[in-house]
Amino acid sequence: MTETWQTELAASFTDLHELLDFLRIDPARLPVSTEAASRFRLKVPRAYAARMTPGDPDDPLLRQVLPLSDELRDAPGYQADPVGDLDAIIQPGLLQKYQGRVLMITTGACAVHCRYCFRRHFPYPDQQVSRRREQESLRHIAADSRLTEVIFSGGDPWVLTDEHLASRIRAVADIPHVSRLRIHTRIPLVLPARITDSLLAILTETRLRVVVVIHANHPRELDDATATALERLRTAGCHLLNQSVLLKGINDCPDTLTRLSESLFAAGVMPYYLHLLDKASGTAHFDVGLDPALALMDELRRRLPGYLVPRLVREDPGQPFKTPVLTAD
Repeated sequence: MTETWQTELAASFTDLHELLDFLRIDPARLPVSTEAASRFRLKVPRAYAARMTPGDPDDPLLRQVLPLSDELRDAPGYQADPVGDLDAIIQPGLLQKYQGRVLMITTGACAVHCRYCFRRHFPYPDQQVSRRREQESLRHIAADSRLTEVIFSGGDPWVLTDEHLASRIRAVADIPHVSRLRIHTRIPLVLPARITDSLLAILTETRLRVVVVIHANHPRELDDATATALERLRTAGCHLLNQSVLLKGINDCPDTLTRLSESLFAAGVMPYYLHLLDKASGTAHFDVGLDPALALMDELRRRLPGYLVPRLVREDPGQPFKTPVLTAD
């Protein structure tokens, strides 16, 4: 039987003009691009679209998902694999960049297609994890006792069915030296109905310590439904962290980032990282620049207690950790 969240996901906006009609926005007011939408498909859950302001072409949630003609322009330094994912592949569907942890590409599917996505050009068909490939990945993890954390990423791991997700978690938990499972997801924000009793039971029953890293960029992504979903995850014993991307015209002002940190903490989520934009082809129009980013961080330190100030970082391919950004290069 199809669950409510699956029905909601299937009803997501995938047509550009249907989304703009829903928001009562004239396409002529925006440099929207059907070609950009064909290259990287539009997908927006209705629960997320409902938080957008009707009639506002500059709505910060809309701007995160709206295909624009800017995406078609080439920009120096922007590329298909900006963070070195392809060089980090150990075997199909399994990446290792950092000591002690590996990342599993659990699926190529997402609940929402963010236009700034650093994996928008990732070759998911080549990295699809069959049952045989999954067993090979698990054998690799089991053979390396230095690995203590497994990261489920994608795509979004929580678009998987409960049965598939539970099977994968059990298989990881059967490896004695793995103690933590980290899940990177946008779903509590864009499709909170997915946080079901059955999903919570799966997360509660595992012996692994579960860390859920959500991805909120703007305080308006946190409403009553998302707060309830996050509270349910926290009650189930999950450790909740947030990472954001600094995005031009969306969250590149101190008021917005201050409200985001305060809203996250009120929902039981600790701010974690604020990423400089990963330079994926088609995303240059989101770039804030280093000097404005540093100025924003100075202002956040003035306004917030230290534990609510996210760390400004960038991901440099081949480096053994995220690079802290403290000064201008």
